[in-house]
Amino acid sequence: MKTTLFVLTSLLLFPASSFAHSVGGGGIIAGLSHPVLGLDHLLAMVCVGILSAQIGGRAIWTIPMTFVGVMLIGGLLGMSGVALMSVELGITLSVIVLGLALAVGKKFPTGTALLFVGFFALFHGHAHGTEMPTLVRPALYALGFVSGTALIHLGGVLIGFLSNRFARGPQLLRLGGVGVAGVGLFLLIG
Repeated sequence: MKTTLFVLTSLLLFPASSFAHSVGGGGIIAGLSHPVLGLDHLLAMVCVGILSAQIGGRAIWTIPMTFVGVMLIGGLLGMSGVALMSVELGITLSVIVLGLALAVGKKFPTGTALLFVGFFALFHGHAHGTEMPTLVRPALYALGFVSGTALIHLGGVLIGFLSNRFARGPQLLRLGGVGVAGVGLFLLIG
């Protein structure tokens, strides 16, 4: 509870830091840091990893890889100037929906998870892609954010696996999902 309160208070004090859609410069380090420093991206990426671990089997790698692949497509659309409606809303809804998926604590069918993850990845990628034409080194930036996203997915997978080792692990993940969805709602109305 104290951690959730701290995060929400921090968001109130620094609301611009919750979105990572203003970059200065553009190399591999900027790309790596983008998904970590943007709270909306970070929460969605961790949730994707956890959900893939909960589903298990091939979903452990197909769901994160689908996210990364569709994110690249969204990035190309953004770089090409193809407009998507409500990109920030799509990203914020990804945080809410993925958080709620964790809160439910149910093993979703892989196809359903792939559909939702792919849909949301398009928005995350588009946000990255619209920034890339203004960057000094867009290819290095893209390599960085793809690598950063994959590493955060891996972290989520590890969290999902480790939660099963503890009696209250699944309950904590469900509670974490409620917190993630709550942060998403805060971002939506804030």
